[in-house]
Amino acid sequence: MRAGKIAARERAALVGLVTGTMRRHGAERSMDELGGLAEAAGAEVVLRVLQERPKPDSSTFLGSGKLKILGASCAEMRVDVVIFDNELTPAQLRQIEEEVHCKVVDRTQLILDIFARRAKTREGKLQVELAQLKYLLPRLAGSGTALSRLGGGIGTRGPGETKLETDRRRIRTRIKAVNDDIDQVRQRRSQLRERRQKASVPTVALVGYTNAGKTTLFNVLTRANAEASDALFVTLDPLVRQVRLPDSRELLVSDTVGFIDRLPHALVAAFRATLEEVADADLILHVIDAATPDRERRMDAVHRVLDEVGALEVPLLEVYNKCDGLTPDERRRLQEQDQSALLISALTKDGVDDLLETVTSRLALDVVRMTLTFDPADAKDRERIARVYRHARVVVHESRDDRILIVADVPRRLVDRVQPPRR
Repeated sequence: MRAGKIAARERAALVGLVTGTMRRHGAERSMDELGGLAEAAGAEVVLRVLQERPKPDSSTFLGSGKLKILGASCAEMRVDVVIFDNELTPAQLRQIEEEVHCKVVDRTQLILDIFARRAKTREGKLQVELAQLKYLLPRLAGSGTALSRLGGGIGTRGPGETKLETDRRRIRTRIKAVNDDIDQVRQRRSQLRERRQKASVPTVALVGYTNAGKTTLFNVLTRANAEASDALFVTLDPLVRQVRLPDSRELLVSDTVGFIDRLPHALVAAFRATLEEVADADLILHVIDAATPDRERRMDAVHRVLDEVGALEVPLLEVYNKCDGLTPDERRRLQEQDQSALLISALTKDGVDDLLETVTSRLALDVVRMTLTFDPADAKDRERIARVYRHARVVVHESRDDRILIVADVPRRLVDRVQPPRR
């Protein structure tokens, strides 16, 4: 017999709306994604409700009649938590809770909860806490009854949970303290980026929809062993590792948090210190799940977040991953649709060599061919030679009369650091 009792999974009901011009199959896909999020938060989905309305009801979201039916269904299915595929107002939240007699969370709360579960480092926990506090502050109502449900489970986790019973003033004080801590994180990150830029090491950022396979690709490229799984939002804390290219140059690859459709603005704002890594990269690899049926929607969601963090100006390469899940015809159609598309499988490593060659050529676009002469007896010249071999593509290397002549394609940003002084 086990010493500890395993906690039962919460039984969840999912609720969504088909409104206005939204097509039903789009709403159903969104509900499928919500189900994946609920499972990532530790719940078991036992009920799904998809209601058609011209627009959400301002007080009950679903309408009073449909809400009563939902309450009866939840009682019959012994539901612990009702999860809405939209953001609810405080008024809607109260009305729905009164009718269904169980905990109610919206899509934003659910995503914040998953982030709270996944955050491991102090930086990640601070960023999640800031997002939770900013989301909850406008929802404090009088005595804060909506925040007193600290019985455990979805919507009650995270670094801020013991603080959420307090009043607005104390929460604002905590927000300021967390912001100050995150500003220090941002400064440290900025200093690290400046150091990398001075060392002239190019940086490639992996971005993509959650569960697109970024971390698996990161592990293949960097020979690392970062945690990768089929769950959503496994990577919260950015990872940066070194990669040696086929031409012997080095670059840094960073793995970032996965994006998702309707990623809460508070979360994007809180993770800005992390996402600045993307905006400052030399190249972005947008990793796309080629096998998912709603590929275009997910790609649009990623582009919206890149726009929000000011990364649209960074050169971007689209990498279609999980192509081992496509038929030969599907691969051919995808290639015809986008001639520049890189089709890979990080799992089987198919196409990864082509990807590295493309990355090499894209990072080598801004180069100048230089003929350099060094004195091998000079310590500083020996450093310059090493730098050339580390960051440039050497075409010719010759030894002549106690001198070394090198012809190389040198990144323009590195020219001043490899050019020997005139003697």
